[in-house]
Amino acid sequence: MHDNRFAVIAKAGDRIADLSTPRPVIDEDRLAANIDRVQSYMDQHGLNFRPHIKTHKIPALAVAQVAAGAKGINCQKVTEAEVFAEAGFEDILITFNILGPQKLERLAKLNERISALKVVADSEVTVDGLAAHFSGHKPLNVLVECDTGGSRCGVQTPGEAASLARRIAAADGLTFGGIVTYPKPQSAAAVEAFIAETLKQLTSEGISCAIISNGGTPSLFEAHLVTSATEHRAGTYIYNDRQMVRMGHCTEDECAMHVLATVVSRPNADRAVIDAGSKALTSDLQGFSDYGLVVGYPEAKISSLSEEHGVIDLSNCTGPRPQIGEKLFIIPNHTCVVSNLFDTMVFHRGGIVTRVEDVAARGLVW
Repeated sequence: MHDNRFAVIAKAGDRIADLSTPRPVIDEDRLAANIDRVQSYMDQHGLNFRPHIKTHKIPALAVAQVAAGAKGINCQKVTEAEVFAEAGFEDILITFNILGPQKLERLAKLNERISALKVVADSEVTVDGLAAHFSGHKPLNVLVECDTGGSRCGVQTPGEAASLARRIAAADGLTFGGIVTYPKPQSAAAVEAFIAETLKQLTSEGISCAIISNGGTPSLFEAHLVTSATEHRAGTYIYNDRQMVRMGHCTEDECAMHVLATVVSRPNADRAVIDAGSKALTSDLQGFSDYGLVVGYPEAKISSLSEEHGVIDLSNCTGPRPQIGEKLFIIPNHTCVVSNLFDTMVFHRGGIVTRVEDVAARGLVW
């Protein structure tokens, strides 16, 4: 638990309107509805669902996701996975190339500790590093990461995917577990074509592919169109954010996270300053020209952030404008980064605090 000696911690029964700011607050009912909505969709289409915990970094929320029907969890880094293993999770997929002796040593200990650890690789360098470390030990399950249009990590062709799968299957200490991808949105046909060709090549060589893992909240409700996939991964959906609203994935009323901020200055009629800067709202633009949506003031624009100040341009407001001392609810552009900026997360129902959870995996980015 983080040292909060100097923080003002909320407790159950407090009004969120009375909380010290800046502080992210999570609407319990919206949170539960988001979990149920996505799990119901996956169940309807016969897909396993593996939520990505990088969005919330809170074991209690992963417990709720699994209780709703999720099959295991997705972590991004070894240190995150260690926190969730400590919390009792056994089926963990780490979707990041793991390199270097320190990380590999921790990975090996984690593999001995839990029953169903899986990692990814997209190069011979990564595979050979894993093989050298795990040879003679409990085998590690490795999936080939494929770039199906997301232009991030991943092998570039089905032929490369089959070749790397062959290398994993032949390596002492490794087991080939399947393929994984994080595509760009609205590209289901291209993803399916890539997977189908990869499976064709693997089948011709007698290599089985137990897991075909597709991913992304932006691609969430087209997951059923990738018919070869056995599972889907997503994280942001649990809170949702301004980017997801723009993409049509959710409405503003389905955003469970708000950053609560206080207007601390009104230097002139067209400018307000809040106590939430880049340390609270994140400087991620996500394609927007401003830094969050101010609920109730749709024409207000958070035009700039410094570390502790957010400047709101009110020049386009035709109605009331926020006043000094007023508390604002802001839908952040990107919720996942906000989670990593705070030690605790405050949950509420109808404006009354229900619980406070430690962001247990905060800062664990290696």
